[in-house]
Amino acid sequence: MRLAVTIIFVASIEAFVHHKPLLKNPFNFGLSLSPDGQFDGSKIDTGKWSKIPYNLGDIYISKVQNLSDDFSSSEIKNDLMVQESSGESSYWNRLVGELDCVLFDVICGPDRPPQKQAFLRAGPRPVLHFEPKNTVAAIVTCGGLCPGLNSVIHHLTETLVRNYKAKRVIGIRGGFAGFVDKNLEPIELTLIKVNRLQHQGGTLLGTSRGGFDLDKIIKFLKENEVNQLYVIGGDGTHRAAQKIAAECIAKKLNIAVAGIPKTIDNDVALVDKSFGFETSVETAQDAIDSAVIEASCNIPNGIGIVKLMGRHSGFIAAHATLASGDVDLCLVPEMPLVLDGPKGFLPHLMRRIKEKGYAVLVVAEGAGEDVLGQSMKTDASGNKELPKIAEYIRKSIETYFEDMGMPATCKTIDPSYTIRSVAANPADQMLCMVLAQNAVHAAMAGYTEFTVGMMNSKAVLIPMSLIISTSPRQLNPYGRVLERVLSTTLQPNTLPYRPPKGAINGYKS
Repeated sequence: MRLAVTIIFVASIEAFVHHKPLLKNPFNFGLSLSPDGQFDGSKIDTGKWSKIPYNLGDIYISKVQNLSDDFSSSEIKNDLMVQESSGESSYWNRLVGELDCVLFDVICGPDRPPQKQAFLRAGPRPVLHFEPKNTVAAIVTCGGLCPGLNSVIHHLTETLVRNYKAKRVIGIRGGFAGFVDKNLEPIELTLIKVNRLQHQGGTLLGTSRGGFDLDKIIKFLKENEVNQLYVIGGDGTHRAAQKIAAECIAKKLNIAVAGIPKTIDNDVALVDKSFGFETSVETAQDAIDSAVIEASCNIPNGIGIVKLMGRHSGFIAAHATLASGDVDLCLVPEMPLVLDGPKGFLPHLMRRIKEKGYAVLVVAEGAGEDVLGQSMKTDASGNKELPKIAEYIRKSIETYFEDMGMPATCKTIDPSYTIRSVAANPADQMLCMVLAQNAVHAAMAGYTEFTVGMMNSKAVLIPMSLIISTSPRQLNPYGRVLERVLSTTLQPNTLPYRPPKGAINGYKS
């Protein structure tokens, strides 16, 4: 690996010094690289690559509404970005056109033909719909906290003010209620105001659930001459944002409404992942480590229980389990909860304790509804109250082990609010920056009723209607993540049997 890195580094330096593009692949895989670092498909060495007769044909790009279809555009050329410290301006390295897209599914095989659906690639456009000097933007954060909220606010403001020289950026306090409540004065967001904001947890603007009043929000936007609204929130928040976008069009208001998906549960569909997710998985490791210490030190039969967020899905619980490697049982909403019997988790914990003296389990807050039932009570956002799964699990364990003549000592750790209130880690900082910058690029070009997300590691524009109709998502019950969880924890598989897909008929996959 060290040799490989050295080869790339030296070759890159040589190309830089001589001002020549690096065209040849140093590993000699039979491919050439174009000047912008892309594979040159016209120069494939067929002796080293197999040709498969896939015919992709036409590609269908998801349509994103643009205000230029209904309103006059500024038609300002967009080739320069931020001014350098010297006073000179830099050029964008790449401008994105209307046919630039990212395929939704990049995996194919004999039983999985290439898919034709694609989404608009995000990035700066050649022409601006809004004139920067007349641009007034508003930013609002809604719903629960999540690592990276302040980072998104920071980069939205920085991109608007520094890169596009926007006239004004307004921060709406306390979620949608901030448009209505006169006690919540908006915040003027400036470069000084957001300086180093990305290193703080929480949200400078504050947040809340509910408080949505469409008429009063539209009134606020008109009175403050806002022509760009950036809404940061989950699928419920996006439903509200879509209503705002539709109402603006209906009232002939030239206002772009952009969304940035936010959910610590990582359950917004279509995108690779949501910002803050990696930070939450990383922060959960401290809780799991504490559970290991508690369980291993409480003799005999110590059991550590860690409850993590995951209302509809087990992304955090599953990924935290895999990242730790010290977990003996992971309970998620996607898998049936079985207490006793051949596939019961209680006999499994008994076996693990007999093997090593203690056990650690991780449970998502939404697990076990198939046993405990669903509550009819809801919060201000319309989310159903969840059953107290951790308490139920603990009592079940204590009763079972007592009946087996092996009393257990259970310690429950709930870091739910800890993992969502910390600042974003470096990986999420980068993701927040990419999402915020591309939301501004799209809004400046006139796109509206869209959200920006990563798809196959590329930033894309997704119609809000698609995000709303497909969210919340869940882990694939028969996917690799849960497969790895079963392999790591050795817990019984409670899912109904399904034959494996793929190379089962003799062909190579």
